[in-house]
Amino acid sequence: MSRGNFGSKLGIILATAGSAVGLGNVWRFPYMTGQNGGAAFLLVYIGCILLLGIPGMLSEFIVGRHGQSNAAKAYDKLSGGRPWKLVGYLGILTATIILGFYAVIAGWCFEYLFASLAGHTLGDADYIQNYFVEFSSNMWRPLMWGCVFIGVTHMVIIRGVQKGIESVSKWLMPILMILLLILVGASCSLPNAIEGVRFLLMPDFSKVDSHVVLEALGQAFFSLSLGTAVLCTYASYFTRETNLLKSASQIAVLDTLIAILSGLMIFPAAFSVGISPDSGPSLIFITLPNVFQQAFGSMPVLAYVISIMFYALMVFAALTSTISMHEIGTAFFTEEMNLPRKKAAWIVTGFASILCIFCAWSVGAFDSIKIMGISLMDFCDKLTANFMLPLGALLTCLFVGWFVPKQTVFAEFTNDGSRNVIFYNIFLVTVRYICPIGIALIFLHQLGVI
Repeated sequence: MSRGNFGSKLGIILATAGSAVGLGNVWRFPYMTGQNGGAAFLLVYIGCILLLGIPGMLSEFIVGRHGQSNAAKAYDKLSGGRPWKLVGYLGILTATIILGFYAVIAGWCFEYLFASLAGHTLGDADYIQNYFVEFSSNMWRPLMWGCVFIGVTHMVIIRGVQKGIESVSKWLMPILMILLLILVGASCSLPNAIEGVRFLLMPDFSKVDSHVVLEALGQAFFSLSLGTAVLCTYASYFTRETNLLKSASQIAVLDTLIAILSGLMIFPAAFSVGISPDSGPSLIFITLPNVFQQAFGSMPVLAYVISIMFYALMVFAALTSTISMHEIGTAFFTEEMNLPRKKAAWIVTGFASILCIFCAWSVGAFDSIKIMGISLMDFCDKLTANFMLPLGALLTCLFVGWFVPKQTVFAEFTNDGSRNVIFYNIFLVTVRYICPIGIALIFLHQLGVI
């Protein structure tokens, strides 16, 4: 069965960057930065991207492009039949679970986009709080929007790599960037916005401790989708001419830029109205509508437009991620079971939709039912973020650094000796020693050991 490939260098960058850019950048990064000291956290985060992110991405790229297949088969080809194929299975399972509960939050963004169009996200603080509580606890609305979001993702996936993933990414990523820049401009024009800019860009190194460093490591890891087999699967669609180091660097720069712009969108507005920058996960559904109302309340039309643009941004950011997570499972079922792409996509859509329904109910209509004291949605989040993601990334770095033949790693990294030869030994030392230690520290921190 013939496989698709990305058709252009721009398509490679935008599609793969889109797989990394998502709610982790425009939602999780700002509140993590707010909770960990602002600019100091940002600088540590950038350092982690360089030390951990780019080498980790390159490791998955090497496995994926050499394997030219779904993640499980790619690891199997490079391991010569040894059990490293299980790392591919782990990544596929991780991504599919994430797709299921991620769709719940993406569905909330969809709901808020349409609610913004109807003017329902503007009001006093009590109204905004009650709106979210009533919506999230409704029996049907959250799961309906979550499944609709998976359905939109499904429609992109069945069109294939070039006509679906690459084509949509070429539209979504520029639109996302334009919306983000407009919102940054609006936020930074508010009175006292400079305090928010200082918070993000002027570091206070007294706030840096081991906790901040580990949180920054975890955010870099989360933001770039390391350990989900996303990068491995997308790299299987790269051409032999693709410069892996250059692509990884460009993707990391774009991903970090969007995270910084998200901070510039949120912190100036929050400081302008006197709202704490560490509002946590409730930021986009409770805190920010209140910010919009207070900051632009004297100009109702502008507040209305800003609200719509913000939730459109959230929807686009979520969609770039759900597309990549869906593709991992679709590629697996297409190649391992020799299924037509549409049938393979329906398997992933069906599983993700069922999980989405139960996750939505677990934080809403049936929130009294717990797994180990937490909701199913929180359980899936913690299972993947605290265990499955770091384990997958750790095993990939060990696999590429110690078990894949050095001549294979050299050939993939340097495009058969034609590029980046000078950086090869640096990469090999990093992926053998620095990345495993860094990821192991994240792992232990997430598990509460350190």
